Amino acid sequence: MRQLTLGYSPCPNDTFIFYGLIHGKVELPGLQIRERLEDVETLNQLALDSLLDLTKISYHALGYLRKDYVLLRSGGALGRGCGPLVVAKSRLNALDLQGKTIAIPGRLTTANLLLQLHSEGFERVVEMPFHEIMAAVTSGDVDAGVIIHESRFTYQDRGLVKVMDLGQWWEEETGYPIPLGGILARRELGSTRIKMIENALRESVRYAQAHPQQPKDYIRKHAQELSESVIESHIALYVNEFSVDLGEEGVQAIETLFSRAEQRGIIPHSDLQLFVE
Repeated sequence: MRQLTLGYSPCPNDTFIFYGLIHGKVELPGLQIRERLEDVETLNQLALDSLLDLTKISYHALGYLRKDYVLLRSGGALGRGCGPLVVAKSRLNALDLQGKTIAIPGRLTTANLLLQLHSEGFERVVEMPFHEIMAAVTSGDVDAGVIIHESRFTYQDRGLVKVMDLGQWWEEETGYPIPLGGILARRELGSTRIKMIENALRESVRYAQAHPQQPKDYIRKHAQELSESVIESHIALYVNEFSVDLGEEGVQAIETLFSRAEQRGIIPHSDLQLFVE
């Protein structure tokens, strides 16, 4: 039996999605999956070093990974009304932030990519783990921060205000849902094995949706500081029909993101197929 490493974040949407795959609720003949839970930017870096067979990544990072990895059509985070927010201690606008110090959850996160695509003048960024950003804004260490994951549900509790909704901007600008994170498989695994993994991942999502009580202990184990209501809101927002299958609209959203990023010179151009053939 071949063992494969699978990286994903401890966020509720990921532990919800991968519960069935990790706990033997779906069949994956001849393969054993060993999970590794890390912050999303850590996962991006691990993939850049080719240290994971399967992994959740930011779509920004995928722009640098297409030589070694293909994108799976299931298990990712893509949707509407779920994009990164820029927050600050006082009411500002995008022009006010140009040239200011902005905390980001990683240089290769889609949050940073959307910030850079929004407009120019956001070069003074400071990288830090996503869960430290709100405190940095509150303390005045940075002028603003780009927040992701469950932070969008709790920033007002910190006395912070929304400056920009980067997801809303993207949706209004393109008409497409926001591609946040996808699931990759190493190309060397081969098309047959990759398609089998993709099908198993799709069934893992469906299993969790059909049995939402079963993953709860696993989710809480990795999200101990989150309230039950925040966990439920997080899953409801980030796990949707695109998590089961990207579909034509999801693929078009990703291609549009890459096209714009390539035109701006943010990611390198690639003619490689995104998906396994």
